[in-house]
Amino acid sequence: MKVNTKTRYGIRAMMEIAKYTADGGIFQKDIAANQELSNKYLDHIIHAMKVAGLIRRNGHKGGYILSRDADKITILDIHNAFEFGIKIIDCLDCVVQCPRETECSTKDFWLLLNKRIIEVFQSYTLEDLLNKKVFID
Repeated sequence: MKVNTKTRYGIRAMMEIAKYTADGGIFQKDIAANQELSNKYLDHIIHAMKVAGLIRRNGHKGGYILSRDADKITILDIHNAFEFGIKIIDCLDCVVQCPRETECSTKDFWLLLNKRIIEVFQSYTLEDLLNKKVFID
C-alpha cells in the first residue's frame, strides 16, 4: 500500500492549519511557503479538505481554520478527503470480483492486514501528530 501525495501533503497542510486555528487562521500562501508546496497544487488539496468538511475560512477574507477540534479529526478523515477507504489489494474492493475468491487461502490474511491499517489510521488524530504522540511498539 502506498499513501498518495495528496494525502501526505493534506496531513501536512492540516497540521499547519491546526497551529493557526486559535489565531484566526492561516492563508493558503503561508501554508504553501511553510510546507514548501506549490500553491497551485495546494489549491487541489485545500478544495478536497473543504469539501470533506475538515476546514473552512474564518470569515469572508480570513485564513483557513479547522472545522472541528484537532482531537476530533482522525488521520483516516484526512485520508478519506482524497481517497475513499483503504484497500491494500484490489480483490478487497467490493467492485472487483476475483475469480479465485472461493479457493483463495490468503484472503483472510489480507483482510486482517487491511483492518489493522484502518485501525491505525482511525486511532490517531491530528492532535496526536501535533503533539508527537505516535508510538511505535
